[in-house]
Amino acid sequence: MKTIRETFPDTFLWGGATSANQIEGGYREGNKGLSSADLVTIGSPTSKRRVTKGIQEGELYPSHEGIDFYHHYKEDIKLFAEMGFSIFRLSIAWSRIFPTGEESEPNEDGLQFYDNVFTELEKYGIEPLVTLSHYELPYALVEKYNGWESKELIDLFAKYADTVFNRYKDKVTYWITFNELNCLMKPYGAYIAGGMILGESGLFFNLEEDDKGRRMQAVHNQLVASATVVKAGRKINPGFRFGCMSTYHSPYPYSCHPDDIMLAQEEDLIKNFLCSDVQVRGSYSGQAIRYMHDHGIKLDVTDEEERILAEGCVDYYTFSYYTPFTVSKNPPGELTGGNMARGIKNPHLKTSDWGWQIDPQGLRWALNNIYHRYEIPMMIVENGLGAKDRIEEDGTIQDDYRIEYLREHILAMKEAIKDGVDLIGYTPWGCIDLVSVSTGQMDKRYGFIHVDKYDDGTGTFERRKKKSFHWYRQVISSNGENLGDVPM
Repeated sequence: MKTIRETFPDTFLWGGATSANQIEGGYREGNKGLSSADLVTIGSPTSKRRVTKGIQEGELYPSHEGIDFYHHYKEDIKLFAEMGFSIFRLSIAWSRIFPTGEESEPNEDGLQFYDNVFTELEKYGIEPLVTLSHYELPYALVEKYNGWESKELIDLFAKYADTVFNRYKDKVTYWITFNELNCLMKPYGAYIAGGMILGESGLFFNLEEDDKGRRMQAVHNQLVASATVVKAGRKINPGFRFGCMSTYHSPYPYSCHPDDIMLAQEEDLIKNFLCSDVQVRGSYSGQAIRYMHDHGIKLDVTDEEERILAEGCVDYYTFSYYTPFTVSKNPPGELTGGNMARGIKNPHLKTSDWGWQIDPQGLRWALNNIYHRYEIPMMIVENGLGAKDRIEEDGTIQDDYRIEYLREHILAMKEAIKDGVDLIGYTPWGCIDLVSVSTGQMDKRYGFIHVDKYDDGTGTFERRKKKSFHWYRQVISSNGENLGDVPM
């Protein structure tokens, strides 16, 4: 009989997570093409981000500069190393490798940039965890094919993946195919997850604009693309390890009424698990098939695609966890949001500056629910607190609220490991301040490192360590055992 593990494994991977379109900047440097993210304007908690057709004069597009990682990557990686990172999650911008997605030859300038980044990570012994598609694709493919609604993108994505697999086969071991693919199960996530433009509108579509059939076809096409590149990647380097990536919201029934219980289960099985079931198990679940039947969805699926799905399963499961959601057939009271989900406000939970409910126990629940469904290694590749940070008169940033949030979630991780969950890594989101997806703001800060960049586009890009920087270094050096406060 197995014994209870009381501590994090000695091989546990501690680090942080980012994405290209939220940090890189240099949006037209090195012959990079326009990406779908480059057409998204800034917003605020009270005004939606907009997707424009082409770059419009007078609009502020946060991805164009990001935090200028394109020119600061050496400085940033050195700071990550000072914290003790053993892994760093980043993404490759497809449009930096194939500017329109359809070139016959890749862009050498783009390939060289990531060569330089991976070499710098290797210098400090930091393992890259690379996402192939993180909420962006060449904008030319959105215009020509309406993004992932078209099967044409499967082969184009496979060509892009084959290029980077061959180029970085000796520098990268851990890959993620698509970021939060299951966001396409929610109408609000259609653009950022699929690169679909149904007409100029907000970043999150209104329900009346939603078309479940088109969304599900885009989901299917990405699932086939994921399995295709997993198969191809293993031939290029059998040592590659591939993961899926979902956003997970622990679903709570509002009451013990059977209708609420059944709704919470349906939310879990469809919105949380539909995509990962295919990526981990190789086929659609019975619940997924019924969901499509009940909603009149008829996918264009070939026998060859079903074979590819079965043969292209991933090795490990990764996910983002920020907040749970509470559901009811007859929802009362106030609704609250968080990472492209909306639910009933849970009176037992605190909320962040942006109204996201905070629930570390929901993370332990999620880890157990996911692991005992799939029984494959797991990583938490996004988790963190978006907050308004304040620089004190002495120059320090006393972000104790962030430390408290992370401490409680790490304690929940430790409890899940005691429960038998095979958790192998943790990369908190926005380890360095970056552009928020939901609002496009810099004011919503996640990082251990402050970046002098502001919502109006001004700033020097100066990097500054927060109190949480020193605290997280202590956590990593003790392999998760020392979660106490740090002097400043």
